[in-house]
Amino acid sequence: MTMSVIWTGMTVVSVVCALLTGRGAQTAAAALEGAKAAVELCLSIGGMLCLWSGVLEVMKRCGLSQKLSRLLRPVLRRLYPGLSGDPEVMDSIAANVSANLLGLSNAATPPGLKAARAICRHGGRRAGDALCMLVVCNTASIQLIPTTVASVRAAAGSAAPFDILPAVWLASAISVAVGIGAVKLLGRLWRDRDVESA
Repeated sequence: MTMSVIWTGMTVVSVVCALLTGRGAQTAAAALEGAKAAVELCLSIGGMLCLWSGVLEVMKRCGLSQKLSRLLRPVLRRLYPGLSGDPEVMDSIAANVSANLLGLSNAATPPGLKAARAICRHGGRRAGDALCMLVVCNTASIQLIPTTVASVRAAAGSAAPFDILPAVWLASAISVAVGIGAVKLLGRLWRDRDVESA
């Protein structure tokens, strides 16, 4: 809701300023050009997302997702120690991580929501360490193949849309490490504070 108000306010202020400075026609032309560019960008990104979502579905049907889930399970058990006994939750988390590794944030959303609902069933109404860890790992995910960003770069005319890979790997690895460290540290501080107040 807040973002809607901010964007609406920025649009209204821009139009008013354009009219007051006598640039209404230029603003209207820029708005039409921007709308055209937005549709073209959405279509090009949609094609790339369809491709990689299809790859993810093929991986799921041929059993590769389950193998990747088993491969990720030792790491995920350390991140989610209280959930390691629930294979359904761990599979949802692994599917979410797999989609994020491929840079498919849209495809990562359904298994992420499924995992969040299952974690809430385990932990009640309060957001515990596991749910906070899921949100942080999903938000600051490591991307091996940043398909969405590469498709935006390709739509913008980049000759080598994947030449950002080293920077993406470094930035996402650092953000995940900092996020996991913050969740662990703040979770410990929160538990210590609860113990002291009890």
